[in-house]
Amino acid sequence: MRGPDGEVRGPGGGVRSPDAVATAASVRNGESDARTVTEQAIARIEKLDPGLNAVVHTRFEAALAEVAAGLPDGPLHGVPLLVKDLGTEVEGLPATGGSRLFADVVARGDSELVARYRRAGAVVLGTTNTPELGLNASTEPALLGPTRNPWSGAHSAGGSSGGSAAAVAAGMVPVAHASDGGGSIRIPAAACGLFGLKPSRGRVSPAPRPTTLSGLVSAHHAVTTTVRDSALLLDVAAGPLPGDAYAAPEPAASFAELARRDPGRLRIGLLTELPQGPAVHPECAGAARAAARLCERLGHEVVETTARYHPADVGRTSGVLMGADLVAQIDARLAHLGRPLADDDVEPFTRVLYEHYRALPAADVSRALRRAQEIGWEMGTVFGEFDVLLSPTLAQPTPPLGTLDTADPESIYRHASVYAAFTSVHNVTGMPAMSVPFGHDRANGLPLGVQFAADLGGEGVLLALAARLEEAAPWRS
Repeated sequence: MRGPDGEVRGPGGGVRSPDAVATAASVRNGESDARTVTEQAIARIEKLDPGLNAVVHTRFEAALAEVAAGLPDGPLHGVPLLVKDLGTEVEGLPATGGSRLFADVVARGDSELVARYRRAGAVVLGTTNTPELGLNASTEPALLGPTRNPWSGAHSAGGSSGGSAAAVAAGMVPVAHASDGGGSIRIPAAACGLFGLKPSRGRVSPAPRPTTLSGLVSAHHAVTTTVRDSALLLDVAAGPLPGDAYAAPEPAASFAELARRDPGRLRIGLLTELPQGPAVHPECAGAARAAARLCERLGHEVVETTARYHPADVGRTSGVLMGADLVAQIDARLAHLGRPLADDDVEPFTRVLYEHYRALPAADVSRALRRAQEIGWEMGTVFGEFDVLLSPTLAQPTPPLGTLDTADPESIYRHASVYAAFTSVHNVTGMPAMSVPFGHDRANGLPLGVQFAADLGGEGVLLALAARLEEAAPWRS
């Protein structure tokens, strides 16, 4: 919404920073300068974060020193940015993954993605909160405490990129890094009223962290307030390193250019319920139907369809792939420490997963890999019929804090699958998917999101569609 002075205001009425494209342009044309922009972002973080707990580690003095020394003249020149504290490291900052087991780990260098942000001229201000090792759809780690939703302090900001989403939604920074292994970009984007694109498998290199089996399902990108910011950041981030295990198909043009193109008349499949899945809240389904009507007004064809997957099957498959990686990660840390796992090293839910998957036969991992490919082929039939698949992002509205309580594993098992029911399948298949803000729930006034997915390599069509939706039903104004 806009205040009387015309400035864009975020949740709670705070003034939102201009988006990254506008920020870089203002620095480039001399309307502002990188130091002023950086100092303003620091001031917003210091003012707003005590009530949200989104930013967990900062490097303000180092960032200002980098600005003074001169930033690279790239497309993100002067843009302040935050990085999620999970799987992507910022030199000199703790790399905890939200876990007490890793609480004293300090990054010795930048991850490749962070280095790409820096080479593009971005100013990295710190890292954001995440649930322990990314294992929760709500950001409530025991190590650093819960992140609160800027729209309602009693509610979750989503997970596992909840800290990044809360920071951007509150207006601390225009954009923030995020990652997604089962919905962890799209879930917090929906919860906080942001645009969140999970790119195709292999689009962004995870270097230097070997991701083993989890690399099949997890992807790095960002949460943003505008489609053009997401496209710009993807242009900066995209591209494999020699030796990467996976590489996405080359785009036909830059993602910024693809976002500006007319997507043409698309055939869109509408999915609002999941046979053998969780119940879908009427308001979540209603948001998807409203988005479908808008797509029809924009000239697209929308046809109702049925799910080609079962959420429980997807959950089991994804669980094995990520669970095996969890065991390897914890075992490597314990080997470094030279001791067994202590009772208070990890949260109860993490401990349950670790004990379960460390006893898993190797053949079960092979079966999960095979099943992931089969699910990919099954979902591939969708994109033989449709260009894009539309659904709610979440099956239920954003939950209150404490609903997904990692101290109570049974609570997580009851609730977690509900919030990944529409998202996780696109991780198992590696296909790109995005959450687009679309209205608010009546009970709490919290944002609702709708998800659009495309075939592998289809980020361009998603960005082009999202840009037209943003023009027709702007969520930032």
